[in-house]
Amino acid sequence: MRSLPRTGRYPLIAGLVAALVVHGCGEAPRNDGPAVEARAESADRSSRAPGRPAASLRILSYNIRHGEGFDSTVNLKRVARLIRRLDADVVALQEVDSFVERSFGVDQAAVLGSLTGMNALFGGFFDYQGGRYGMAILSRYPIISQQNETLPEGAEPRTALAVRTRLQPDGPELTVVGIHLYATDEERYVQAQRIIELFGDFDEPVVLAGDFNSTRESRVMAVLRDHFTVPLKADEGLTFPAREPEREIDYILFRPDHRFRVLDHEVMDERLISDHRPVILDVIIE
Repeated sequence: MRSLPRTGRYPLIAGLVAALVVHGCGEAPRNDGPAVEARAESADRSSRAPGRPAASLRILSYNIRHGEGFDSTVNLKRVARLIRRLDADVVALQEVDSFVERSFGVDQAAVLGSLTGMNALFGGFFDYQGGRYGMAILSRYPIISQQNETLPEGAEPRTALAVRTRLQPDGPELTVVGIHLYATDEERYVQAQRIIELFGDFDEPVVLAGDFNSTRESRVMAVLRDHFTVPLKADEGLTFPAREPEREIDYILFRPDHRFRVLDHEVMDERLISDHRPVILDVIIE
């Protein structure tokens, strides 16, 4: 049995924008203000969108391509509008920039956290154009602990960005791991094996969400299926490219299976904001 460390491994520093930022494994995140904690503590499931059970949890996975849509415009506001419209509780975002020139030198995780009113955590892969390139996780609920675990390198460095959050003060804890595997089949397979070593024997609820760059039939997904449930989507499940999807490479996995009751799992028909389509999973954790 393993679980995410509860220790204060990363000190919290007050700032101005509502976000936490982790630039690499073992580096201290910035806590850009107590406002986010207050908003997270007051998260209320009674504000669910019509038709969603009050006890349900909505997980969103989305490769946002640093906010650049098919119109070649970098626009984080429309990414935030989509997150709010989908009423997501936890969001795993891939291809996120932090102070990178191509995206106007802003901390994209912090901006999206501010625009959505959610906790925001950035996990960096490597330095790029004056900043860092990596992933982010947004959470409606307080982040108890976090880690940005280095994965075996391929063409580019990769990490697994993990957060532990509590769903309501008296609710269960959940570990969410952001994933973006890259690049060759062999490199992705080795990265998947390391993810299994890190999270594959958790007996508390854990979710892997992201861009696996691997089809459902691949050996990468096959080895992950030995340790995680890979639920079927309600439709064909194709996620890339966004305009006319041909492949399913974005997934939300979980374990242990008996703790999750799936209510809905689908790909959203969004063709402009990024080159991937967003994926949602509605569950009740039991």
